[in-house]
Amino acid sequence: MARPGPEGDGRSDRAVIDWLLEKDQPSVRYFTLLELLGKTERDSEVRRARAAIPRVGWAAGLLQRQNPDGFWEARKPRTLREWARFLQFPQFRSTMWPALVLADLGMDSRDPRIRKIAELFFEYKLQLSSPFNFFTEEVCAVGNLASMLVRFGYGHDRRVRKLYAWLLEDQRENGGWNCAPGKPGTLDCWEALAAFSAVPKVHRSPQMQRAIDRGVEFYLERRLFREGTKYDPWFRFHYPTHYFYDVLVGLDVVTRLGYGGDRRLQPALDLLAHKRRADGTWSLDRIHPDVGRSLKRDYSGRELKPWSLEAAGKPSKWITLTALRVLHRVERSGGASRRRSRRQ
Repeated sequence: MARPGPEGDGRSDRAVIDWLLEKDQPSVRYFTLLELLGKTERDSEVRRARAAIPRVGWAAGLLQRQNPDGFWEARKPRTLREWARFLQFPQFRSTMWPALVLADLGMDSRDPRIRKIAELFFEYKLQLSSPFNFFTEEVCAVGNLASMLVRFGYGHDRRVRKLYAWLLEDQRENGGWNCAPGKPGTLDCWEALAAFSAVPKVHRSPQMQRAIDRGVEFYLERRLFREGTKYDPWFRFHYPTHYFYDVLVGLDVVTRLGYGGDRRLQPALDLLAHKRRADGTWSLDRIHPDVGRSLKRDYSGRELKPWSLEAAGKPSKWITLTALRVLHRVERSGGASRRRSRRQ
């Protein structure tokens, strides 16, 4: 694992890991055991951490606010149109957004409350006969939903496979994706690539892998920076990020897809190292919507309301876990990914 900061400045690598292993956030503990310490799902510590996720910490707090019917809206929608809109809008306050976070935190369909969420989306947003289905949505929304349902355990469902077919079809000639029809791919439309990263490698079709290779190349040739300088929060770290993009999001997605050894990641990795605190942790820099020229309203026209799991400007367990996952994948990749690179 990479070193924290200047030697003697603060806590050791072991102290940072011990902090992530604290039992107050079992999701962080679970992923630290699995991805940073190399334990398996059969390990008793891992099993106990996973079992605690819905009972303690962030996931438990989100689930406590869930309606018994599976949604987070203030009232039960009355019509198909209301269901279709309420599940997705407004950003951060409707069911889509806590559900995405629960998927990030390791929740899946073994929990009946997660099954209720999935059933709502299958019934109201994935019916081909409905005019409000996700198969007519922009790629950003499709990528988020596909990623969420795969991590919930529905990757083999035909409707989820259809979402991935949509993502394959919508990839642009330059290898990226764009929420606007007919336009070339843009660096901030990362949700499709993130959706492919949620699919275990063994389950990826040849078409998926070709799309991944083209999509990652699109990101790497820009070194995760070009275009981003036009967007104020680009170099600040946030969570949740499902409506936004920053450099840590890009590093996380690209390294999850197996390209941690590509030399073109170096500028982004240098930024990651620069932003590490002397105590070996990373901060949550800002809470979205961030200041500056970033979006203040969602697609429905409503003002975005800030929402976060942790306090801005303080050491963040989730940002630190994400950063260390990135560095761990880079370390494990060695030269393997470099051999894939066409431009070094």
